[in-house]
Amino acid sequence: MTMFDHIALRTGELRKLVKFYEAALGPLGYAKLVSFDDGAGFGADRPTLWIGEADEEPSSVHIAFAAPNTAAVDAFYRAAMAAGGKDNGAPGPRPDYEPGYYAAFVIDPDGNNLEAVHHQRA
Repeated sequence: MTMFDHIALRTGELRKLVKFYEAALGPLGYAKLVSFDDGAGFGADRPTLWIGEADEEPSSVHIAFAAPNTAAVDAFYRAAMAAGGKDNGAPGPRPDYEPGYYAAFVIDPDGNNLEAVHHQRA
């Protein structure tokens, strides 16, 4: 069982953020599954990441997305950067986190810190 059922982000620029996540999450096997006038839901088999239009300040969180392999981490980073993300750590091993930890970090257009991570097993 996973700890979280879903995560919700709020934004003042819904279309821009949805377009960014469509590009960035595709290489990880996630897609926009649900779309409304004021929001969208992303996931693999059901929406677990929700993005909603809001008048208040945008969210500011760190989200780590599971990647099936290191190539997907690399592809996530390239896609996110091409979609307007800002570098926060190029793809590569992070042995100081734990052995076999391979990740990339990108800041989304609203300032959220996104990570794609693959745990390589020995």
